[in-house]
Formats: sequence, structure tokens, C-alpha cells
Amino acid sequence: MDDEQKKKKNRFTIIKDDSTDGHGGYGAGVISLENMSSVIVDPNENKAYVDMNAMHARSDVERRVKWIRNKEEVPNGKLYWIVWVNLDRNEQGTYYGGVAASEIRVDREIKRAYKSMGEHVKHMEQSLKGKIVVDHMDAHSKQLLRDYLIDFNEEMWNNSSDELKTAFDL
Repeated sequence: MDDEQKKKKNRFTIIKDDSTDGHGGYGAGVISLENMSSVIVDPNENKAYVDMNAMHARSDVERRVKWIRNKEEVPNGKLYWIVWVNLDRNEQGTYYGGVAASEIRVDREIKRAYKSMGEHVKHMEQSLKGKIVVDHMDAHSKQLLRDYLIDFNEEMWNNSSDELKTAFDL
């Protein structure tokens, strides 16, 4: 698969949900995740990519491990970031509206991994609300994410807020 095919395969999309279509019944008031995507940043392999399975905690990096709540129990875990990216639209067009990164540590050798579910939920919600939460990322991972977002769609990057661009100044 060449780079162009990979790019087309890894589009920013999410499960289409229409639970708030105006009927006022079941699902009314539920937050729509229609414009959210999950990006995996892998500083170990110097790459970032969309993995929509992370929306259900089933991304490639999350599979086949037992999750531990204590980071110290996974001392040799490799660092990954699941980044919740929410797209929004204004008069200039589509832009990266909310971006929030959540850390995970995975040790394949012992089949154990760390993540804070509370942090993931909080960051997902912050992204939906248009917040930029990347200041806790290491510089290398932040650079990988920045480059990925620009490469994925430079127009969306250019339409994004100064706050987002400033958050990625390295």
C-alpha cells in the first residue's frame, strides 16, 4: 500500500450517530462523537496515524494486554499517546477544533499496560469542547502529532485557532 492509499484509508471520521435527530426520545441529549477521531502517536516508531478502534479502546496498541491502573507496575512500558481530535467548521472551513492527548504505556513482553480511564474520558470531553490539551506531551511526540495534522490536511491546520498552533510551538 503506497502513502496515498494509506492516507485515504486513514481519514478523520467516526461512527455515524444520529441519536439526537430531533425526535426527543431515546438518546436525546447525548453528545455526538460524529466529528471526533482518534490518532495514535507512537514516538517509538516515529509515526502518528488514525486508529478509529481507539474510540472503543480496541486500537492495535491497546489489544492483547491486561490494563493496570498503576503506572509503576509497567516500568518498561513503551509510551504511546491516544489523541482525541475533534473537527469543527467556521466561515473559513473545517479546522482542528479540539485536540487532547492521553498517555498509555504498553509492555508487550509482560502483556501489561497502563492507562488512566478517567484521564481518557476527561481528555475526550475536553476535545469535544474545543480545548487544546497537549502541554503534557514530550516534545518529540508533540512534533509527530503536529506534523501529522499538517500533513493530513494543511488547510484544516491553517484554519485552526492560534491557540492550537501556539500549543505546538516547540
